[in-house]
Amino acid sequence: MKAGIVVFPGSNREGDMARALEQASGKKPTMLWHADTELPDLDLIVLPGGFSHGDYLRCGAMAARSPIMPEVIKAAERGVRVLGVCNGFQILTETGLLPGALMRNSNLKFACRFVKLKVENNATPFTQGYNKGDVIQVVVAHGDGNYFADEATLDRLEQDDRIAFRYAEGTNPNGAIRDIAGIFNERKTVLGLMPHLENVVGLAAGGDDGKPMFDGLVKALA
Repeated sequence: MKAGIVVFPGSNREGDMARALEQASGKKPTMLWHADTELPDLDLIVLPGGFSHGDYLRCGAMAARSPIMPEVIKAAERGVRVLGVCNGFQILTETGLLPGALMRNSNLKFACRFVKLKVENNATPFTQGYNKGDVIQVVVAHGDGNYFADEATLDRLEQDDRIAFRYAEGTNPNGAIRDIAGIFNERKTVLGLMPHLENVVGLAAGGDDGKPMFDGLVKALA
């Protein structure tokens, strides 16, 4: 699997993501700078967590207009898999690759803790390592993870099985509507999620419930 990670000024989870991908695939991912205007041949493009451009304006708004993003959008339109985590999810909504928006956490506090996620759809390369209905323990670290969309959009997400993960067992850390933690695009080739599954890929990090996502991606895209 050929993976690339886009790094923006203010990104801070690219190293964690690179380690998770290398652990799963045995290959170092390509690190891509936000000002690049070309992409190499890739199977997976990752937008990592952090505070791109200092989270000025809106989280992800400036990063969504970086020179590399038109190429990421074109790649996504061709069917290249795209994964956006935390700030990456925010960037995906700002580009229009995913619907809805990530607003300020409902309690106006930064959330940094373990939460439970329920796997809602395991029929994609991103989630095939899980069983539908699995409840996994992962970590969050965000101040703007409160997912919101209008009722018509939410109903379409439900009807089209485009909700990847929900917060489970009362652990919703941000007030996200319908407990949504991660969603797919229509073709289910783009995934955006707030929790950091890349931080739970080994017991030394406090758990390995994120490992099946990366192992599944390698199996599907190798």
